[in-house]
Amino acid sequence: MSVTAGSRPDRTRPPATVEERTVTVATTGAKVRASSRTTKGGKVPFRIRLRRDRTLIVMTVPVIALLLLFNYVPLLGNVVAFQDYDPYVSSNGVTAIFHSPWVGFEQFARALDDPLFWSATKNTLLLFALQLVLFFPIPIALALLINSVVRPRVRAVAQAIMYLPHFFSWVLVITVFQQIFGGAGIIAQTLEDHGWSGFDLMTNADLFKYLVTAQAVWKDAGWGIIVFLAALSAVSTDLYEAAAMDGAGRWRRMWHVTLPALRPVIALLLVLRVGDALSVGFEQFLLQRDAVGAGAAEVLDTYVWSAGIKYGDFSYAAAVGLAKGLIGICLVLGANKFAHLLGEQGVYKK
Repeated sequence: MSVTAGSRPDRTRPPATVEERTVTVATTGAKVRASSRTTKGGKVPFRIRLRRDRTLIVMTVPVIALLLLFNYVPLLGNVVAFQDYDPYVSSNGVTAIFHSPWVGFEQFARALDDPLFWSATKNTLLLFALQLVLFFPIPIALALLINSVVRPRVRAVAQAIMYLPHFFSWVLVITVFQQIFGGAGIIAQTLEDHGWSGFDLMTNADLFKYLVTAQAVWKDAGWGIIVFLAALSAVSTDLYEAAAMDGAGRWRRMWHVTLPALRPVIALLLVLRVGDALSVGFEQFLLQRDAVGAGAAEVLDTYVWSAGIKYGDFSYAAAVGLAKGLIGICLVLGANKFAHLLGEQGVYKK
């Protein structure tokens, strides 16, 4: 019997043992079973994924329940923005929603005709623009400065000192500024001891917007430093070495290597900051509102608090808060679209 070259058996290889044939059959069967569980597009069916990930799903149930209870269920209370809500019309505030008269968009029309609302909106947008220009670039600059420090111990100490105020409450932050820049503070007392007239920066309405910006920088700049340092740690040192070999100096390396590496993080944080434009702070302004007057310290958050908690006009406060939230969503979508035009991912992909 003749044997062709294509069908000639490999006589140098010993015949497969029983164990090898068993492993081959088992591997082939596993591949067949795995392929039978996938769809034509290569995706695992939902039933298989549900059975595979059931332990992880059970672990996330408590978190989802808490999120629904404290974040999404209260959203149903926004219905009072379209009512003339009276919490005393029933035995409790929840059932009072079903007995309060429906007024439609009357509360929103009241806000548009209220000059105090427009004054609070003006202060909010002015403070947001000021903090975006003065506060947002500072964590980036500090992160670049700390990242350029050679000694790791000095870098860790500087980062810890800058990050520590993030854990302080606004009461403590304002107290520290009061003891330094207030009428009875260290600077004013030192000037008076040397024959100069003192000053009280904490009650100056004209400089209040710069004061709150400085407070925000001192308190929260350390948090932004950590975010940008984490992004800088992912930059390959080979890029810096290649740029140095090409003759790039320190500033050139920062402009062409460091900042492009930070651009996705900067775009993401900028989108989130723009979405939070109408929420410049509540406790910080409420604590200093009486010192400088409502004309300088009244923002939308304190305006909603005054209408709802102080004066009991819950429907009007809910309407203003709901409008603020909707405008914030539109700002996030618009800023994220702008990030996509610049080639960045933003909050979510296209």
